[in-house]
Amino acid sequence: QVQLVESGGGLVQPGASLRLSCAFSGGIFSIYTMGWYRQAPGKQRELVASITTGGTTNYADSVKGRFTISRDNAKNTVYLQMNSLKPDDTAVYYCHARVISNAYWGQGTQVTVSS
Repeated sequence: QVQLVESGGGLVQPGASLRLSCAFSGGIFSIYTMGWYRQAPGKQRELVASITTGGTTNYADSVKGRFTISRDNAKNTVYLQMNSLKPDDTAVYYCHARVISNAYWGQGTQVTVSS
């Protein structure tokens, strides 16, 4: 069974950077499209960024130019580099893995941006 474990969240000031990591196990990482979603209090979960098996990336308009998603197939890990963080980026960030009709979620990691 696929398992996803996120790490790297925390409390930072506006303008700071964080890098989230998601460790994948229980399957063949390289065949999965990987993504990061986030959910703020009282809001729906939304896609932040995704990366395909071939490395094609997609970003929400709100994070373009500030966030970068990447994957390391040798380490079975996907990353989200977050720069110039804003209070509106505060949310629980979830890792997501998808292949054909199967999809999996991590448990989430809290990111809080506050002065």
